[in-house]
Amino acid sequence: MKISLTDAGKRFNRDWIFRHLTYEFSAGQSYAIIGPNGSGKSTLLQVLSGGMHLNEGSGEWAIDNSKLTNENIYNYISICAPYLEVVEEMTLIEFLHFHSGFKPFLSSITTEKIISILGLENTVNKQIRNYSSGMKQRVKLAQSIFSDVPVVLLDEPCTNLDAAGIQLYHQLINEHCKNRTVIVSSNDEVEYGFCKARININDYKK
Repeated sequence: MKISLTDAGKRFNRDWIFRHLTYEFSAGQSYAIIGPNGSGKSTLLQVLSGGMHLNEGSGEWAIDNSKLTNENIYNYISICAPYLEVVEEMTLIEFLHFHSGFKPFLSSITTEKIISILGLENTVNKQIRNYSSGMKQRVKLAQSIFSDVPVVLLDEPCTNLDAAGIQLYHQLINEHCKNRTVIVSSNDEVEYGFCKARININDYKK
């Protein structure tokens, strides 16, 4: 899947978050959106997800040179972000089954295997609201990375993760994100060090 932005700009009220951004995100490549806290990295990621409209310029999402309609973009993209919550009243297995009804998981992955990879076998029947913040983040990463979509968007993906969780994050990227477009929004190189290209949001402030 290819995502193209042309002279793109986004503002809130009179304040421009970014302007005159022309960039092409190619299929199967990895990208990092970098910049200080509050600079607009998450806003750009939401634009790339199709969930936020531009105020100027244009965006195009295409598969095999066939342009997607705005209504269909979400079918091809998954996202993990601190501001997106899981359904905490569900148990882990209930949530994974629920999520897979909207976005099927990779064909090589079963729900049971996901639980094992996350190391959450002993808490599978607990409601997610009783999980620690780090456990919840593992679940967020799983629903994003294991979804069978060509584009994976990750906003500060190691939020609340300890050293073992960060190691798991890199394992998931290495084993399950090859040949997919991965875009990471972060100011921590631990999260985006694997990315081949970097976009500094501060370069598009004028």
